[in-house]
Amino acid sequence: MTFDPTRLWAVARKEAIQLRRDPRSLMLAFLLPAMLLLLFGYAITWDLRDIPTVVCDQDLSARSRGLCDALRASGYFTRVANLSGPREIAPWLERGHARMALIIPPDFAENLDAGRSAPLQAIVDGSDANTATITIAYTQAIVATFAARIVPPGLTPAPPIRVQSRIWYNEELASRNMIVPGLVAVIMMIIAAMLTSLTISREWERGTMEQLIATPVTRAEVIVGKMLPYIAIGLTDVAIGSLLGVIVFHVPFRGSVLLLGVLSLAFLVGSLGLGLMISAGSRSQLMAMQLSMMTTYLPAYLLSGFMFATELMPRALRLLTHLIPARYFIVVTRGIFLKGVDARVLWPQGLAMIAYALLGITLAIRAFRKELR
Repeated sequence: MTFDPTRLWAVARKEAIQLRRDPRSLMLAFLLPAMLLLLFGYAITWDLRDIPTVVCDQDLSARSRGLCDALRASGYFTRVANLSGPREIAPWLERGHARMALIIPPDFAENLDAGRSAPLQAIVDGSDANTATITIAYTQAIVATFAARIVPPGLTPAPPIRVQSRIWYNEELASRNMIVPGLVAVIMMIIAAMLTSLTISREWERGTMEQLIATPVTRAEVIVGKMLPYIAIGLTDVAIGSLLGVIVFHVPFRGSVLLLGVLSLAFLVGSLGLGLMISAGSRSQLMAMQLSMMTTYLPAYLLSGFMFATELMPRALRLLTHLIPARYFIVVTRGIFLKGVDARVLWPQGLAMIAYALLGITLAIRAFRKELR
């Protein structure tokens, strides 16, 4: 595979001029990634706050009020109504006006003061299993803290084993710290494939492919030349996305900028090659766009580990996720952002990115034909 620098530069310059004359492609290249990062960064979160809660306090004691105050002070729960009896709970949960109902029995304070177990009942809307699980965990943690604070000293012996937890890398347990670096990977794969999926098919629709075929440029020079302007755009988008993550979402960046840039380059080359392969096989920009969305958006969003943990998927899907390039790049972005790891840790993902880049270029060159059909 030989390259003539003059011909390669001519193809790259031609593609850059076409991009400059197409405002829609420029908006897709620069504005859309930033908009998607801001939109998804704010919209996608697993942090639950202000969970609407109704309370049926049948004890009306200082103890029960203290428990309700502990729930409110945590910031996770917001009391939306006080109910006089358990029969009033169902309408609140059915209409979605409340996510949890807390029932405090009449003998709550009496049992606590006597050193007996004081049961509570929390009824949670389980229509959203993830929200219900987190709500139950929050409730149990707050009640356990409240119970430990009010038990008289010496009444209950201290447990023989005490566990102290320390959280690394995401000390705040903020979901944005996990989501935003993953978004950079997912958005770049989608945008890169979408941008280049229109390049060759656009030549056919505009009637300029015949002129390109008549030139002495080789297939490899066409593919690589068309790819060069988008590499510059992609690296710029990665930089913008990283800055937005750090400045707007306050995601920590603890790793190497150079390592992120090198691995981003390999990932972009592979994604751009995938888009060019799709474009080479399509005469229509509409068809190329649809194919790129089907082959990049859904796999990158659902099977990369961005939204759903791959370890929890069925075995067949777990095996399939190893074919999703975004899976490896998400490990890279999260590792560099949050953990500050270097190439000694990320070398398997680095090899995967290099293999992806070589495969993308090879498939694009093989799919492109300098001939009229």
